[in-house]
Amino acid sequence: MKVYEALNWASSFLKEKNRDENAGELLLRHYLKQSRSNFLASIRDELGAAVFADFEKAIHLHADGMPVQYIIGYEDFYGRSFQVNENVLIPRPETEELIYHTLERINKHFSTRKAIEVADIGTGSGAIAITLKLEKAELVVTATDIYAPTIALAEENARILGADIQFVQGDLLQPFIASGKCFDVVLSNPPYIPVGDKEWMSEIVLEHEPHRALFAGVDGLDLYKRLAEELPSIVKEEAIIGLEVGVGQSEAVAALLKQAFPHAKIEIIHDINGKDRMVFAEISKQRNGSTS
Repeated sequence: MKVYEALNWASSFLKEKNRDENAGELLLRHYLKQSRSNFLASIRDELGAAVFADFEKAIHLHADGMPVQYIIGYEDFYGRSFQVNENVLIPRPETEELIYHTLERINKHFSTRKAIEVADIGTGSGAIAITLKLEKAELVVTATDIYAPTIALAEENARILGADIQFVQGDLLQPFIASGKCFDVVLSNPPYIPVGDKEWMSEIVLEHEPHRALFAGVDGLDLYKRLAEELPSIVKEEAIIGLEVGVGQSEAVAALLKQAFPHAKIEIIHDINGKDRMVFAEISKQRNGSTS
């Protein structure tokens, strides 16, 4: 069998199963260990039996609902490859925008500071924490997650990518509240999907990605409510808070942050697709000392 014949078979099979036909190329390139340009150049080459056997198995797994990223074991994020498995949420492109806007604010508000302390709450694969450290080496980054296997994977990603991160296992901000630790920047992409949304969600997400990283109560705001209550205990007098939110949740999350930090500058940021996706709070001594 030639490479293009295997690809045509996979595309037709996935189409019949109502899956993304393009997954065939991603999986075949993975097993051939080829870039897209090399893959296209070798499209008429013979495909080895062992490679096809692995590829065929992967196609059936995806047809049954397993995300491609879990099959190949990684996802690209901010120009780097992060290992993923079913203990962590697959990093999304929208979260790259959270990092971009955070770095923009750090450079603006802490331009003269060297050691800026950052906390990534609910780190998952470590994508946010690791990317921030690699993009701005002077940041002192701590990442937390409640689940030990998740922390283990994030630590492995940090090791592979060469990022010096401190990882702490714990429930949201509790480890820092207990230790009295405070930060200049706090980021989080917490679970924010309302439980009722399970009825219409893709089975690829629903049956494979960890529910603890997806769902957060009836309105999806459970974790934001807890964060808003706990954040005043762990941020410095001057601080930046950045939260990724679900579409349509930004006003509610902004209101929670405003209640927690009455004099903070609260800003809702839309993503590249025009969806309300991030909420930032900028806290300063001047604002904290002002009167409303």
